[in-house]
Amino acid sequence: MTILQAVILGFIQGLTEFLPVSSSGHLVLGQHLLKIENPDILSFDVFVHFGTLISIFLIFRREIIQILRAMWKPLTTFKWKEEYDNSEHFRIGLAIIVGSIPAGVIGIIFHDQIKDAFTDPQLVAMNLVITGLLLFLTRLTRRAEPKPMNPFKAFLIGIAQAFAILPGISRSGSTMSVAMYLKISPVQAARFSFLLSIPVIGGAALLETKNLIKHGAEIGIAPLLAGTIVAAISGYFAIKILLKIVERGKFSWFAFYCLAVGVLGIVFI
Repeated sequence: MTILQAVILGFIQGLTEFLPVSSSGHLVLGQHLLKIENPDILSFDVFVHFGTLISIFLIFRREIIQILRAMWKPLTTFKWKEEYDNSEHFRIGLAIIVGSIPAGVIGIIFHDQIKDAFTDPQLVAMNLVITGLLLFLTRLTRRAEPKPMNPFKAFLIGIAQAFAILPGISRSGSTMSVAMYLKISPVQAARFSFLLSIPVIGGAALLETKNLIKHGAEIGIAPLLAGTIVAAISGYFAIKILLKIVERGKFSWFAFYCLAVGVLGIVFI
């Protein structure tokens, strides 16, 4: 992989990680169009995902610090129920932990099968159609009084995130859609989706780093760094863009893009 190819893929990853169009799916399609065939390509995918994780920390750093403080407090006071009742940041932190369980379990158990899925552009195209349908159905959600997050809802959203491990199923699209189906406001759904990605992306990056140290990689350090940096920059702006789109109630518009790309991929790839 050349540095230019890494930059292109890093830009695609950062832009599409938070826009509900499946970053992993676009990476597979981008690698197919750029004719990149490398057995270590999943390592590159994980590292550019880590780049987008950096962008989350940059934008939500204050909220992340508040959540960590709220989660630490009951470890010293042992007043778990009181903290849950009085601290929104504690409730969000607990929801992130619960919501991360399904993806963590699925990722560990089906690691090899998931790795094989990243080499099948036809599967990606079909999954993009599924993503498009999920996004379109958010139009049916009623604009009623939004409901608060709780562990049960977080677990359901986490199941959606687990399915999104497959390329073509948008992680942000599926988690936000399910959250909106559960009567969570679109803006709150977006913020929770971004925060929920931290344990999954961070865990995958740590595991892949361990594998790289142990076995090495043919891609090289320069392409990995270039892709990661570009993904972090484009991811930062993608978050800003999506929050504005969600605030304007235009989230479901992405459905038409996913459906179009998915159908074209099924027909021509």
